[in-house]
Parts: sequence; structure tokens; C-alpha cells
Amino acid sequence: MAATLRQPIPAPLHDSAAPAAATSADQRETAVFAGGCFWGVQSVFQRVKGVLRTTVGYSGGAAATANYRSVCSEETGHAEALEIIFDPSIVSYGTLLRIFFSVVHDPTQLNRQGADIGTSYRSAIFYISETQREIAQAYIEQLDAANVFDQPIVTQIVPLAVFYRGEEYHQDYAIKNPHNPYIQVCDLPKIASLEQQFPDLFQEYVR
Repeated sequence: MAATLRQPIPAPLHDSAAPAAATSADQRETAVFAGGCFWGVQSVFQRVKGVLRTTVGYSGGAAATANYRSVCSEETGHAEALEIIFDPSIVSYGTLLRIFFSVVHDPTQLNRQGADIGTSYRSAIFYISETQREIAQAYIEQLDAANVFDQPIVTQIVPLAVFYRGEEYHQDYAIKNPHNPYIQVCDLPKIASLEQQFPDLFQEYVR
């Protein structure tokens, strides 16, 4: 899987520029990614410098609402997703994508991540602006052209329609349940990979 890489994948050649002015609430940006079980996706991004807040939830489906039971039924079309509020003067959208592909998940697995199988565990980038779409599309083309992965990237790039916040017990799940075997096996190695591959961006997370 991507999370086992010892070195991060190449940085995107096309990225957004950091704002020249000091960051204010109005200059904060939002990214929404899906990359398997949202516990692990949150575990990684909440430890990235420049990430101000993360929220697990659901996106990408046709259903008018979403909850864990209905999404796990694979009948809503939603994916487990993470909303990331970040400071673009500290971490760029392209850097978040680099972490997404390097550490968070394996973008070559279709509708699954390891033992988690189904469209709710698919790899997806829910873009909020045309700039985000362009950066994501160019980056996937760059990585595929360089044969960074053994197989082509299957990550969807789709516009964000709506993001549904997940249940409270899913928020910060790995922090609340550090001894859960799933967290131990699947998520703690991702946190270690983030620290190894991106030491300048790694920070301990405190709720």
C-alpha cells in the first residue's frame, strides 16, 4: 500500500500559491477527501501542520442524508470522507494531496482499502473550486506518467455537492480508542509514516 513507502512521492508540479497576506478566517480553505475508513484519514491529517480542523463524514452519494448504518449498506452512494479546514499559508492544497497519496491510502485500489470493501471506501477527491480540480487532475496525470505506483490511480475527481458530518463517536475515533485492534494495525502505521516522510509538517495532535 501507499502507506508503506519509505519516501514521499514527488511533489505536485502544479500547486496553488500561498496568499501573500496574513491568514484570516476568510482565507482558510477547505478540502474534502475519501480514502478508505475515515478513522485513518483523520488520524493522518489532524497531525499535519497548517490543518486547523478535521471532521469525518460522508459525501458523494445521491441520498438526501447520510448516517453510518445507511452508508455501510452501500446503498446510498456515499463514501466515508474527511473535511479538512487548512491554512494555505502553511500547507498548500497540493501538499495535502501529496500526503493523501503518499501516506493515507493506496489510490490504485478500486472501491476498497485493504479488507474494507465497497464503494463507501473508494478513493475520491471532492473538489470545491476549479483550481482544486485542476491541481488534482494534473497531479494524478503527473504520478501516472512517472509510474510512481505499480497500477494506475483510480481516484475519482468529482465536485463536492454536500458533506454530511459523521456521528460524534466517529470524530477523533483513533484518539478515543487507541487500543482498538483496527487502529493499532491500520492507522498507527500511517501516523508513523507521516512523521517519517514529512517530518517538517508533522505535529502531535491534541484535542
